[in-house]
Amino acid sequence: MTQQVEQFIIHGLTNSGRKFRPSDWAERLAGVMSQFRPQGSPGGPLSYSPYVVPVNIDGVRCVVVDTRLRELEPLAWRFVCGFAADNDLQTSQRVVEKSAATASS
Repeated sequence: MTQQVEQFIIHGLTNSGRKFRPSDWAERLAGVMSQFRPQGSPGGPLSYSPYVVPVNIDGVRCVVVDTRLRELEPLAWRFVCGFAADNDLQTSQRVVEKSAATASS
C-alpha cells in the first residue's frame, strides 16, 4: 500500500540565483530539527528526523520537509518556513509516493 506525502523543499539558492552559504547549511538546519520525530521512531542524537532531511537535487543542497511536521509541531514548521523566507531562499513543493512502512516515519 502506498501513501502520498507532501513535501516542502528549501533550495540552497536565493531568489536572485546565488548559492546560499555556508555550504553545510542544509545539514545544520536538519540537525536543529532532528528532535522532531514520529512517536516511537528510532533515532539517536546523530540522526536526522525523517521529517527534515538534507539532500542534493540537481546539484543543489536542499532540505526536504515533510508537511506532516505542520501538525506534529507547528512552531517547528513555522521555524523552517521562516528560515527560508528570512534568507530569501527558493522553495518548491512536491508530492511523493511512500510505502506504508515508510509513510509512518
